[in-house]
Amino acid sequence: MSNTDTPHTDPSSDADGYAAFRRELEDFARSACPPEIRAVVAAGQKVTKREYLGWQKILTAKGWGAPSWPREHGGTGWDITQRLVFEEVMAESDCPPLYHHGLGHIGPVIIRFGTPEQKARFLPRILDGADWWCQGYSEPNAGSDLASLTTSARLEGDEYVINGQKIWTSHAHEANMIYMLVRTSREAKKQDGISLLLVPMDTPGITVRPIHTIDGWHHLNEVFFDEVRVRADNLIGEVGKGWTCAKFLLERERLPPANVARLELVRRQVTRVVEEAAKAAAGKRDFSSLRYRLLLAEADVKGARVLLAHATDDLKHQRPLGVQPSVIKLMCSDVAQRLTTIALDAVGPDAAHRFLVDQGEGEPGAAWVQNYLFTRARTIAGGTSEVQRTVIANELLGA
Repeated sequence: MSNTDTPHTDPSSDADGYAAFRRELEDFARSACPPEIRAVVAAGQKVTKREYLGWQKILTAKGWGAPSWPREHGGTGWDITQRLVFEEVMAESDCPPLYHHGLGHIGPVIIRFGTPEQKARFLPRILDGADWWCQGYSEPNAGSDLASLTTSARLEGDEYVINGQKIWTSHAHEANMIYMLVRTSREAKKQDGISLLLVPMDTPGITVRPIHTIDGWHHLNEVFFDEVRVRADNLIGEVGKGWTCAKFLLERERLPPANVARLELVRRQVTRVVEEAAKAAAGKRDFSSLRYRLLLAEADVKGARVLLAHATDDLKHQRPLGVQPSVIKLMCSDVAQRLTTIALDAVGPDAAHRFLVDQGEGEPGAAWVQNYLFTRARTIAGGTSEVQRTVIANELLGA
């Protein structure tokens, strides 16, 4: 029961002429990614800024630091199939995923909507990791209904003055830049009064407070803005048209190959859960129910992979994607939670007790406890499962 026997039913099939490219990627991943970084990924531990940046610098030196960017901005210029293969091979080799906030989110937005000066100023620093970004979108009363945000920015001379609060801000405690949606007008309909600003995190008036989550990993924060002043030329796109930038970003987040990385990480997790279940069997514990549940989970992963192949091919040939990204996101969120539940059952209740009572991080099985707790958020982050189901239902039922 392994994910290595998945048939080549997708655009990255070696039959399509990508075998040599795949081998080049595999050789590079094995030789260039430091063992200590790969060990963190392989163990299911939290990938921190240290691992992300270490691997990013190696990829950038190779010329592979931004697979989805155009060549003129320091990217690879790869086609979508090459980018898909890259994500597959890196996940299979236990290399860290690319840090999405800079390379996958705000970088492409700057490329699409930024001025030449903004591109020259920000893109190189994203590429080499000099700037580490976080996203200021969600607010206490503006989550799924993001257009209801109230954090304000008023123009005074050549500066915007920001007041308000953002929440669930991943990596804000270690970021030096934030891209954030702010309300610059209340006179138009709510989507039309929003702008996108880039703000240094060391600006006076910014306060970051940690949000302690049950998994024991620090990744979420609240960010408060009290009369924060930022230069007006840090506005991306037109004033009041930040919603266009936001939609562009969110659409890219759910399209191939962005969701390739998530699926490939889930596929890699199947292998790790199989190994954990095998240990349970060797320890004379009942393996039959775990095996059956793993078979069902692996079948769903392979089904999502086929859907992803179709979506990638549609994107490559500029055909409408419809609800495919929502379906893939929904499936990956569900199966990721099921896999960590199976792994937790495999390591047994003692591991959970040691972690939850003694905070025994580093104890055998502790990483699976943290992964189990962390993946509870998978059905919320990046678009809740309820929202995805509504999107799918509206498409199928014509609502």
